[in-house]
Amino acid sequence: MADCSEFRAWEELIPDALGLIFSNLSLQEILTVVPRVCKSWCWVVLGPYCWQEIDIEEWSQRCKPEQLDQMLQMLVTRSCGSFRRLSISGLHTESMFTFIADHADSLQRLELPRSEISDSIVEQVAPRLSNITFLDVSYCGKIGAHALEAFGRNCKFLVGLRRRMHPREVADKVCKDEEAYAIANTMPKLRRLEMAYLRLTTTGVLEILSRCRDLEYLDLRGCWEVKLDEKYIKECHPGLKVLGPHVTDCYERSFWEDCSDYDSSIDSWDFMDDGINIYDGESDDDGVWNDEQGLEGLEVRFYGCGFSDASACFEWPPSP
Repeated sequence: MADCSEFRAWEELIPDALGLIFSNLSLQEILTVVPRVCKSWCWVVLGPYCWQEIDIEEWSQRCKPEQLDQMLQMLVTRSCGSFRRLSISGLHTESMFTFIADHADSLQRLELPRSEISDSIVEQVAPRLSNITFLDVSYCGKIGAHALEAFGRNCKFLVGLRRRMHPREVADKVCKDEEAYAIANTMPKLRRLEMAYLRLTTTGVLEILSRCRDLEYLDLRGCWEVKLDEKYIKECHPGLKVLGPHVTDCYERSFWEDCSDYDSSIDSWDFMDDGINIYDGESDDDGVWNDEQGLEGLEVRFYGCGFSDASACFEWPPSP
């Protein structure tokens, strides 16, 4: 049997490797369990190594607004500006959007579904998001063509855009192509474009196809006014996959699950109602951990970690 001394201990792994391993754990485990193992693991969680990709979309759908701001500020700060992906749902303040942009030097993938950002704040902040290659602004009802144009003008490397809408939000709106023209005029390098349930016309979509020649995937589900000629697509865009516009009973979850490209985020709005999780009937206000829900009242104390004030190094909410 080989001598055990030949193998390095877990705590001796370089921080980058530990951060990559920890990134596969849940947010709860990273913040409350991992730091209690040893001093080196605690330092890794406090530093940027675990936060190259910040994906808190699931948790952010269940937390309180003030918790979301605190968590986002803490994780972005810990990343030291090195985070490459940020996925968050329901960003509700423009100041936090500005905060993200101020630390976005390395950011490439930005996902902000259901956020309260506006055209005006996007026009101010977009120049600081120039390295983004993928953008998700689905269900963001306060932005429109002006915001998309600002993103397109400033994010020259953008190859993926997700701009889905909820059917109920657009049911009474007149078909308009302003967003389609904004995309066509400013995002020529797009390879993947998702526009489910936008009120578009055939003219608007054809304008996109004429300008975005690298498109490989186009999601038009629920864009009922769009009529594309199958022969034209095959001849002029042979490498393009078009999904929609017609779908069968979009409100049935079983239909989405049967689709080969099913994405659980498509119908996540079906399962949330006024902050209540209908699976277990519990409110988000119970103040305990439940599948990465609320962080309020969380306080984890560490002793022997080498901190001058070890009892405060992991306290939630943070001490003033």
